[in-house]
Amino acid sequence: MAQGTVQVTHTGTSRWRRRTGEYASLAAALEAAADGDVLTIAPGTYRENLVVRRAVTLRGPDGSHGSVRIAPVDGVPLTVRASAVVQDLHVEGQDAAAPAVLIEEGTPELLDVRVVTRSAAGIEVRGGARPTVRRCSVDNPAGIGIAVVDGGGGVFEECEVVAAGQEGVAVRSGARPRLDRCRVHHAAGSGLTATGEHSSLEAVGCEIYEVRGSGVQVTGRATAHLTDCDVHRTTADGITLDTDAVLTLADCRIHDIPENAVDLRSRSVLTLTRTTVRQFGRNGLSVWDPGTRVDANQCEIFDSTGDYPAVWVSDGATAVLDSCRVHDVPDALFVLDRGSRADVVDSDLSQVRNTAVSVSDGATAQLDDCRIREAATGAWFRDHGSGGTLNNCSVDSTRTGVIVTKGADPTIERCTIDSPGEAGAYVSAGGRGSFLDCRVTNSGGYGFHVIDGCRTTLRKCRTERCARGGYEFADAGPDAGDAGPVVEDCTSDESTSLRTPPETREPAVHTVTRSPGLLGSIPGQRSTEQEPLVTAAAPERPARDSQDVLGELDALVGLESVKREVRALIDMIEVGRRRQQAGLKAASVKRHLVFTGSPGTGKTTVARLYGEILASLGVLDKGHLVEVSRVDLVGEHIGSTAIRTQEAFQKAHGGVLFIDEAYALSPEDAGRDFGKEAIDTLVKLMEDHRDAVVVIVAGYTAEMERFLSVNPGVASRFSRTITFGDYGPEELLRIVEQQADEHEYRLAPGAAEGLLKYFAALPKGPAFGNGRTARQTFEAMVERHASRVAQVADPSTDELTLLYAEDLPEQP
Repeated sequence: MAQGTVQVTHTGTSRWRRRTGEYASLAAALEAAADGDVLTIAPGTYRENLVVRRAVTLRGPDGSHGSVRIAPVDGVPLTVRASAVVQDLHVEGQDAAAPAVLIEEGTPELLDVRVVTRSAAGIEVRGGARPTVRRCSVDNPAGIGIAVVDGGGGVFEECEVVAAGQEGVAVRSGARPRLDRCRVHHAAGSGLTATGEHSSLEAVGCEIYEVRGSGVQVTGRATAHLTDCDVHRTTADGITLDTDAVLTLADCRIHDIPENAVDLRSRSVLTLTRTTVRQFGRNGLSVWDPGTRVDANQCEIFDSTGDYPAVWVSDGATAVLDSCRVHDVPDALFVLDRGSRADVVDSDLSQVRNTAVSVSDGATAQLDDCRIREAATGAWFRDHGSGGTLNNCSVDSTRTGVIVTKGADPTIERCTIDSPGEAGAYVSAGGRGSFLDCRVTNSGGYGFHVIDGCRTTLRKCRTERCARGGYEFADAGPDAGDAGPVVEDCTSDESTSLRTPPETREPAVHTVTRSPGLLGSIPGQRSTEQEPLVTAAAPERPARDSQDVLGELDALVGLESVKREVRALIDMIEVGRRRQQAGLKAASVKRHLVFTGSPGTGKTTVARLYGEILASLGVLDKGHLVEVSRVDLVGEHIGSTAIRTQEAFQKAHGGVLFIDEAYALSPEDAGRDFGKEAIDTLVKLMEDHRDAVVVIVAGYTAEMERFLSVNPGVASRFSRTITFGDYGPEELLRIVEQQADEHEYRLAPGAAEGLLKYFAALPKGPAFGNGRTARQTFEAMVERHASRVAQVADPSTDELTLLYAEDLPEQP
C-alpha cells in the first residue's frame, strides 16, 4: 500500500464490491465506506479534517504505531458521529477554539490514539455520545486535556493526560464519564473538575499529580466518586468542594499537598472511607459554612508539614470522625464559631504538638470513646458558648488534660486523665464545665485545679498519685460573692472524700487566694519544663530612689538627647502626681514610648531604667523589665498568638513590656500572618490595663516609622518617639574605657589614639553594633592581651593590666 493512501476493506456480503480498494484521501475513503468496513491508513501526514459518520474501523497499519498523523491546519482534526472504532492514530490540532478530537454521537471506541495538540481541548465528548477510550494519551499545553460536556459520558480506561494548559479532565453541563486507571498530571489548572447540576464524575484507580491547581475540584451541585485514587503534589489544595458539591472518597490517598489536603464549603458534602491524608501544608480537612459536612470513617490524617490544625471546622460546618486516627500534627481538631460541630467516635488523636481538641467562639464538640495521648493540651474549651461532651474518653501523657476558660461549659463524663505534666483539669477565667465520674492519675501538678472562683461542677471524681494534690480551688477574691466550684462525692488517695452540699455554693477547698492573671495563668504550652501554677513570691530588691536611677541614666555614655527626653517625661509625670496630691487636675501623660535607632545604642538599658524610675515614683508597682520579640508573641496556629501575647503582658504586669524589633509584627507581605493578631491583642490590653503596664516598642528608625504608619491604632497609644543616635568614635572610646575600668584593665599610652582611629575606620552599615561593637572590641583586646602575656614567665602588674594599641583586632 503506497504512502498517503487509504485501503478500504469491505467485510459485508453485499454484491457491491467496488468499495474495496485504495483511495488517495481519507475523505474519499470515508465517503465510500459503509458500516463494518475497515479503513487501513498508510503511514504519512494527512492535512484533512475527518468526520466519521459510519460504524467503520479507522486504523493505522500493523506494526507501525504512531506512523499516521492527522494534522490539518485548523478546525477539528477528527470528529466522530457514529459507533466507529478509531485505532493507533496520532492526532494534531492547532485551533485554539476547537477540540482536536470531537465525539458527538454513538458508542465509538478509541484505542491507542495519541493526541498532541494546542487546541481548546484534546478530546471532547458531548451530547449523547458514550465512547470507550482505551490507552489513549493527550498532550495539550494550550487547553483542557479531556472535556466531557452537555450530557456526554463514556468510559476512559488506562488513559493519560500528559499535559494541559487548563484542567486535566473537565466535566460539566450534566456530563457523566467514568475514569478507570487513568493518570492526569502537569495540568495548569485542576487535575479533575466536575461542575454544574447533574454533572457526575467517577474515577477508579486513578492518579492525579503535578498540577498547578487543585487535584480534584467539584463545584456547583456536581457529584464525584473516587475509589482507590492517589492525589498528590499539587500546587493548590488537594481536593476542593464548593457550592452544594458532593464527593465520595473510598480507599484513596491524598498526600504531599502544600495547602489544604481537602477544602470544602458552601453546603458541600464529603464522605471519606478508609482514606489517608498526609503531608499537607495547611489543614488536612478544612470545612466551612452552614450545611457543609464531612463524614470520615476509618481514615488516617497525619504527618503535617505546616503549623495548622489537621481538622478545621468553622462558620457553622459539621465534621464527623468515626474510627479515625489523627497523629503527628501541630493541632488535631479545631472547631470554631456558633453552629459549628464536630462529632468524634472511637478515634485516636495522638502525638499532637499543641492542642488535640480546641473548641471556641460558641462551637460544639462531642467525643465518645476516644483516645487522646501525647499532646500539650488534650482538650481546650476556650470561651463563652463553647461546649460539648467528652464521654468515656482517655487522655494520656499530655501537659494539661482538659482546659476550660472564659465561660465555656462542656461536660466531661466518665473520662480518665493519666500522667499529665501539670493539671489533669484546669478551669480559670470564668470557665464552667461539669466533670462527672472522672479520674485523674499520676499528675505532675494537681488533679483538678480550679481558680478565679469558677462555677465548675465536680461529681463522683477521683484523683490518685497527683504530685501537688488531688484538688486545688482558689476563689476570685473577697468581692466574688458565692462563686466557686460545686463538689459532690469526690475522693482522692490523700483523703476519704470531699463534699460540698450543692445548695451552699461555696468553694469546696479554699487554700490559696487568686493569683492575678488575664487568663488565670493558663498553663503555658511552649516551655519544656513544668512550672508550678502557684509559686511563692520571690524576695524583692529594695526599690532605689528616683535620683539614684536618674544618676545611672546620666552616667550612660552619650545619649544626651535621649536623657533630655526621658527627664522631660519624668518631670511631667512627677508634677502630675504632685498636682493630684494637692487636689488639682493633672495633665494626662501617656507613658508608652517608641524607641528608634540602631542596635547597641542603649535602648534596652534606658527601658530598664525608665521602669525603675516609674516604680520609684509610685507610678508602677514593680518597674521590672520583660523583653520580648516577635517569636515570643506570635504563635504557629490560630488562637495561640493571643495567648502568647497575653502571657507576655501578664509577666510585665506592674512593669515595662519591651518589644524589640516590633515592626516584625507587621511585615510588608503580611498575608495571613498572625502578627496582626498580636498587635490587636496588645492594643486592647494596653487600653484595658493602661495603669498596670508600660509598653515600649523598639526597632530601626525607618522600619518603626512604617510600622506606626500602617498601624494607627498602635501609634495612638504612644506619647512620644525617642531616637537613639549612633555612637561616635569618642563615645565608643569612653565605653571601652568604662569596660576596662570595670574589669581592672588600663589603656597604655597610645592605645586610646589607636582606638579612636580604629572606630573611625569601622564601616557604619546596618550591621554596625554601636555599644555592642565597643564591648566586643574590648573583649577582643583582652583575648589578644592574654595570648601575649601568657608567653611571659613572670609578668608584672603592668603587664597583666595594660592594653596596647597592638592588642586591637583587625578591621572586619
